[in-house]
Amino acid sequence: MPSILSDRFGRKIDYLRISVTDRCNLRCVYCMPPEGIELFEKNEILTFEEMERFSRVAINLGVRKIKLTGGEPLVRKGIVDFIASISKIEGLEDLSLTTNGIFLEDMANDLKASGLDRVNVSLDSLNPKRYGEITRGGDLRSVLRGINKVLEVGFKVKINTVVLGSLSEKEIFELIEFGKEKGIEVRFIEFMPLCGNGWNRDYFIPLVDVKKKIEQMYKLTNLKNDGVADRYSIDGGGIVGFITTISEPFCSSCSRLRLTARGTLRPCLFSTLEINVFPLLRKVAPDEEIEKAIRRAVYVKPEWNPVLSGLEDPKKVFIRNIGG
Repeated sequence: MPSILSDRFGRKIDYLRISVTDRCNLRCVYCMPPEGIELFEKNEILTFEEMERFSRVAINLGVRKIKLTGGEPLVRKGIVDFIASISKIEGLEDLSLTTNGIFLEDMANDLKASGLDRVNVSLDSLNPKRYGEITRGGDLRSVLRGINKVLEVGFKVKINTVVLGSLSEKEIFELIEFGKEKGIEVRFIEFMPLCGNGWNRDYFIPLVDVKKKIEQMYKLTNLKNDGVADRYSIDGGGIVGFITTISEPFCSSCSRLRLTARGTLRPCLFSTLEINVFPLLRKVAPDEEIEKAIRRAVYVKPEWNPVLSGLEDPKKVFIRNIGG
């Protein structure tokens, strides 16, 4: 039996998020500053073989869930074969992917055949003009076709909506009705100041305010919290979730580690603290050395959000380089 990873504060660590690339075909305002970010060279990025090896070691230590992120994971060549390789690792119970959805229509069948379990699609508005503004050029029609396609091939799908200050009540209700129609859980996420520009008060809205607006229109019944989202069923069908990362952080139940594309292991999304496993994987160090690095990352995992605690400058923490 694999060992159980547990940090100093008694939290079970069984969830690994892997950023497979720092590249993306969109430039969302909450993810990237207008001037862009410095991208890493190909030889500075982990190979899929190195990511697979790391995954095997992590699963052997007790990781049970893996989510693939980016950048945009579907822009990296060979992603389907990589998914197929890690989906076969004994002990892995859940394999999912977060995407902006632009390439889903063309890749849905291959992704399903690869062994992927679930898909989370970022969709911040159903208004084409506003969607284009948020993503700085994204095509909403491509995303909607992609969602229809992955549902058609049988994927479990969730929608992730970052709530920005300009999100209107009309758009909130449109997203909820879209989720009800498609049988998709819609998750509203608070703006996080990790785009390189720090806090933008014009963007941030506490989700308690959004929930109040929704409750004026729908009857909500509390469901089991999945550790991240406060989830509710909607009278008449549908599920809505609230991820209050800033106003009500879920640090006490955080079960995550993050492997970045450049081979650093991050214990916390809101911290610059990281363990460099790139040389271990590139030089094919023994598994025991990789295990030590993972245990070290678990040990130094902070108890509380370092940005909210004032211990980290949000301008130095880039969600794009970490994988969300």
